[in-house]
This record gives sequence, C-alpha cells and structure tokens, in this order.
Amino acid sequence: MSYGAAAALQAAIYGRLTGHAALTDLVGDAIFDAIPAGAVPDLYVALGPERARDRSDMTGRGARHDITIAVVSQAAGFAEAKAAAAAVSDALVDADLALARGSVVSLRFERARAVRSGKNDERQIALTFRVRVDDGA
Repeated sequence: MSYGAAAALQAAIYGRLTGHAALTDLVGDAIFDAIPAGAVPDLYVALGPERARDRSDMTGRGARHDITIAVVSQAAGFAEAKAAAAAVSDALVDADLALARGSVVSLRFERARAVRSGKNDERQIALTFRVRVDDGA
C-alpha cells in the first residue's frame, strides 16, 4: 500500500473546488480545508474525513481513497445546500486532477447523506467520492 499521494490528492481536490466557477458563484471563497475558528459563513464547503485502502497490484503501488466533502447551510431548507453539493459533484466527478505525486486513475461519486443537525437545525450534506490513486513514486 502507499499513502504517499494522499497529501497531493487533497491539494488537488482543494484546488479543483476553489477554482470551479459554478461552485464559487454559490459559496464564494467559503471552501475550507480546515474550518476557521469563530464565525463561519451561512453556506460553506469543507474537506472532511478520508479512508484509504491498499490497491497495489503487480504493476505498482496504489490506494483507494474514500474522501468526504461536507456542504453546510444555515438556510431553512435543503435547496441551497443541494445546489452547492451538485456543484461540488460536477467539479470532481471524472475531473482530470494533476497530482504533485502519483496520478488519479479514477474519481467517482460514491454516495451522499443529507441531514439536519446542531442546535440551529443546520443542513449538512456529506458527499463521498471514491478515488483510485497510482503512486508512481
């Protein structure tokens, strides 16, 4: 197994999201790798948990990464959050991500979960993407 390309994958995903016009039209610069302390915008996107599993084979080292990206909204319905979630999905599915280390073999949508949570009944959508990475290091 190789987890060597994980940081490069995270940087490429973050760069893809912050550079995607349809998404930034909805959330502006509220796309976070780490949620800042203090007040946050009423609508934002945050990179979340990741699970990686070995997918090495006879041709080289690699891993499957299940990456979660959260869309959080304070709006009184899911419409705003779902529009932003759709833009996240559009930005990532089959994206040609250039990694500083390794290469993306495939990137696809795996699942989503939309819930109300917190004391303010905020809307959260957790999108999970499955990424197969070849760590050609």
